[in-house]
This record gives sequence, structure tokens and C-alpha cells, in this order.
Amino acid sequence: MTLQWTTVAVFLYSEIAVNLILCVPFISAQRWRLVFNWRIWSWLSLYWNKCFFAIIMVLIVLFLDAIREVQKYSDADMQDANANPNLYDHVHMKLFRAQRNLYICGFSLFLWLVMRRVVTLLSQVAATLEDSAGLQAQGEQAFQAAEKQQEENEKLKKALLEGEKSTSATEQQLKLQIKNVTSQLRDAQEAVQKSHAEVEAMRRQAKGLAQEYDRLLREHHQLQNLHGAEDKKDQ
Repeated sequence: MTLQWTTVAVFLYSEIAVNLILCVPFISAQRWRLVFNWRIWSWLSLYWNKCFFAIIMVLIVLFLDAIREVQKYSDADMQDANANPNLYDHVHMKLFRAQRNLYICGFSLFLWLVMRRVVTLLSQVAATLEDSAGLQAQGEQAFQAAEKQQEENEKLKKALLEGEKSTSATEQQLKLQIKNVTSQLRDAQEAVQKSHAEVEAMRRQAKGLAQEYDRLLREHHQLQNLHGAEDKKDQ
């Protein structure tokens, strides 16, 4: 095996190992994302696309060369090979090597594309899991806030009911007080009217007494005048 095909074979084995490691089930996508976020990958990301497409171009060229070699030894003139058994074995050996190189190069190209896709999917899965975790946390916070708001609404309803009850009790007390004050005012008005009537009766009585006093006083003067006239006659 020449140096270029040995390099392609080593590259293929490395790809198989890396893909197997990436597909290990007990390593989560979040851990792979932590690995992908290392500083060395951010430094290599500047050259990653160029390196990726360069390797693809090299593998495509080698793949086409392997196809050419396979066609070359597949279309070889087998008449001379049948006459010479050593030549026949040599042609089949070359054909076998060309087919081997074709498979190695083809699988290397295929696994190279698969490895890039697996890395991309792992990053997307990790980002999706983080987003879903954030959304779940937001949902739990919203649910807790809704429960708290519901509890506050229940407390507010209870407070309103208690306020209505206390308001109704206060209104009843105020109505009772108003009735009591009204009855007291009515009694006071009746007492005032009664006192006015008594005052009016006393005033009338005093007026009658004054008139009776004046009459008696006049009669007394008249009697005094009569006694005085009788005394003068006796003298």
C-alpha cells in the first residue's frame, strides 16, 4: 500500500473511532457541547471550513483515481493473462488493490460527511435541550406565579366577602342607631311641645291671676273709699 492510501486508511480508521465515540449513548449532548465550546475549537473554527472542503476535494480526487484504476484493470486484456498465469495473478492483485482503495476512499468520504453531520446534530440537540429546559423553567415560574395569583385572588375574594359582611353589619348598626336617634328626636320634640304647652298654660294662668289681683285691688280701694266716706259722715 502506497503512502497516500495508507494515509487514507488511517484517516478512515480515525473517522470510525470518532464516530463511535460520538455515538456512545452515555455521553449526553450537553457534555459534547461543552467539549465543542473549548477554546481550541474556537481557534480552529477559523480554518475548519477550509480544511473540511479541502479534505473533501482530496478524497473526491482519490476516489475518482480509484474508480479509474478499477476500470483499468477490469477492462484489461485477459487473453495474455490466460496464457501467462503470473500475469493473471498480477492483474487480479492490482484489481483487488484498486477495489480496496475505492472502498477505503469512498467510506472515508462518507464518514467524513457523517461525522460533520453528527457534530452539527449534537450541537443542535444540546441547544434544543437547553432551550427546552429554559422554557420548562419559565413554565414552572409562570405556573407558580399563576398559583400565587390564584391564592391572592382567593384571599381578595374572602376579604371582599368579609368586608361585605362587616359592611352589612355596620349598615344594620347604623340603621339601628338612626332608629334610636329618630325615636329620641321624636320624644324630644314631644317633650318640647309638652313644655311649650305647659309654659303657655302657666302664662295664661299668670295672666288670669294678674287680672284677678287687679280686680281685688280695685275692690279694696273701693272698700277703703267707702269706709273713709262713712267715717266722715259719723264725725
